[in-house]
This record gives sequence, C-alpha cells and structure tokens, in this order.
Amino acid sequence: MLKDALRDVDKKMKASLDHFRKELGMLRTGRANIGIFEDIKVAYYGAPTPVNQVATIKVPEPTLIVVQPYDPGMLEPVDKAIRGADLGLNPLNDGKVLRVPIPPLDEERRREIAKKIGRMLEEERTTLRNMRRETKEFIEELEKEKEITEDEKFSGIEQLQKLLDDTVSKVEETAAAKEKEILER
Repeated sequence: MLKDALRDVDKKMKASLDHFRKELGMLRTGRANIGIFEDIKVAYYGAPTPVNQVATIKVPEPTLIVVQPYDPGMLEPVDKAIRGADLGLNPLNDGKVLRVPIPPLDEERRREIAKKIGRMLEEERTTLRNMRRETKEFIEELEKEKEITEDEKFSGIEQLQKLLDDTVSKVEETAAAKEKEILER
C-alpha cells in the first residue's frame, strides 16, 4: 500500500512536470514556435477546433510561421483566430497561406513574461506541495490503522520528500531556462 501510494504520487508529479513544461512551451519568446498555436481554436463546421487540426503549421525561418489550411475556405477564420488569440501576432494572408511574422519582444514584454513564469512556477510548487500533503496524510492514516509500522511511515515520508525535492528542482530548472531564454534576447 505504501509503495503504491508513492508510485502514484510519483506518476502525478511527473505528469504535473510535463504539463508545466508544455505550458512554458506555449509562451511566446520572440522565436517561431508552433506550440503557441496549441490553444488557438477556430470554428470549423460549427465546432471549435485547434488550428493544428485544420492546417499545416511550419517554421521555415526563426522569425516566421507559415500556416496553410487544408481547406482554402478556412484561411479567413484561421486568420481571425490567430489575431484574436492575444499573442500580438498579425498574419499576412496571400490567398493560399498565412505568413505569421514573429516580432521581437520589447523589454517591457520580456519582463511581463518573466513575471508570468514566476507566477506559473509558484503555482506549480503549490500543486506539488499539495500532492505531498495528501500522500503524507494517507501514509499517516495507514500507520494509524496499523497497516504499516512507524518506521515504514517515516521511511515513506522521507521518500515522499525526496520525490518532491527532485520534482521541484526540475520545475525550477525548467522555469529558469525559459526565463533566461526570454530575457537574453
């Protein structure tokens, strides 16, 4: 039971770390990155559909993204969706494809993004600490019900803390690398 609880919290922490990395990947950094389009939805036959499911997205240059809808009639809706996504992007429509130039970030925008990364980091730490708290309470309950010994409880809590420390360390490294990428342009 103790091993199962630790294995479960380990899986949850890894999934949370993966989600955090994905969220950071969607931040606009001044470089072309198709990840910024993941949350943009376009009305496709009345259903909100991710842009990457109605178009091919390519990065031919570090500061340009080319979006080519499978259906040429989707050019205008995709254009509107990108403009309305509050990313500060203005697609150029040539009738066949959308060319989305990625403007360089100004210093103020870089600082805003760095602050956002800080907030995201703190939210992630809180999420991970809550996972630890719930699992610790479960371990203490197991000991209280005499399903594990006191030594096993302390050993389990120690392993749990090590899992938390390792995961938080990876989250902090990821956030620091992203912040460095944004601020050093």
